Amino acid sequence: MAFDRTQRISEEVKHALYKIIRERVKDPRVRGTWSITRAEVTRDLRYCKVRVSVLEDECREDLLKALKSASGFIRRELGREVDLRYTPELIFENDLNMEYAQHIGMILAQDEKRMAAPEESEDGQDASDEGEEDE
Repeated sequence: MAFDRTQRISEEVKHALYKIIRERVKDPRVRGTWSITRAEVTRDLRYCKVRVSVLEDECREDLLKALKSASGFIRRELGREVDLRYTPELIFENDLNMEYAQHIGMILAQDEKRMAAPEESEDGQDASDEGEEDE
């Protein structure tokens, strides 16, 4: 039961954080296409790991630095938004799952192209051309 409660609180915190960061954080480094993929509140509600996915590589580090420097403000706003006994300390982390998924997709696409292309022998000729030379 405690797990269900923690999970519900984590989801509520995730949605509140997204709203707070989008609407109230005025740091110019908070730009680009980003999302909060996960918020994990500990059972004692003291800490919350917030995983942020950023689409553009060039924005990733700046966004994380901005969120970490504004974490006190964001935490205070979270306390106003979500009614909890304790407002958890926020720990922002980079979520590379999307990047990893894109990498795997690229590998699979390359493999699919390689499998669809006709096989070539070591000297660059198609394997089907080798049989014609013997005749």
